[in-house]
Amino acid sequence: MEAFQARLGVSRRTVFHWRQHGIPAERAPAIEAATGISRSRLRPDLWPAILMTESDTLTRNRAGAFALLGALLAAPPDGGLLQAVAALPTGDSVLGQAIGSMADAAAMADPVVLEREYHDLFVGVGRGELLPYASYYLTGFLHERPLADLRATLRSIGVERAPAVAEPEDHIAFICETMAGMLRGDIAATGDGFDAHAFCQRHILPWAGRLFADLLANQRSEFFRAVGGFGRAVLDIETLAAELPE
Repeated sequence: MEAFQARLGVSRRTVFHWRQHGIPAERAPAIEAATGISRSRLRPDLWPAILMTESDTLTRNRAGAFALLGALLAAPPDGGLLQAVAALPTGDSVLGQAIGSMADAAAMADPVVLEREYHDLFVGVGRGELLPYASYYLTGFLHERPLADLRATLRSIGVERAPAVAEPEDHIAFICETMAGMLRGDIAATGDGFDAHAFCQRHILPWAGRLFADLLANQRSEFFRAVGGFGRAVLDIETLAAELPE
């Protein structure tokens, strides 16, 4: 979040003021450039004609970002996935720069080396350097209340873990894949309106930023440092979007 505030030259107090009173029209283009959140969403009273198209595009991009995080963190990326990441379009926004760093790291990565780095980071002998589970980051232990809460949510939206998957559902990859499915519409919101926004607020934002910060700080893998930076940028946008007025 600090990176976006710095890019816009505003304080958290200013963002809070915008949330209460609306975003000034002259600020909308700068926020769009920094975050990818369209000016149509920020000020639909001024840019209504393209609201639906841009909103759909933004949602697809968000779904793609979470799907990519899920794929990169579920297992060591193979050569095909690395090639796809290396070819991703970049940009001058915070997210675009994070994608650029990840694309550069993917272009230089060796799948065999990444398999060893992934094992050391997330699996290990007994345990890896990082434990990418909501329960661990929220309680310090595995298989705790956050996992039970997530399982209750998954039951309500009709999502089940595949029998062949050994990891508990609060693994970051599973959570990101579920978020992507909700954004794409593959997983429907519940009758009481529990949707992708609510899922992110309850099961991602309270802890995943710390995991991505730890991944960004790891000294074992340059590629997974870049993945951590990408994850932090994605979550910063989700946090900022949640704080901005509708």
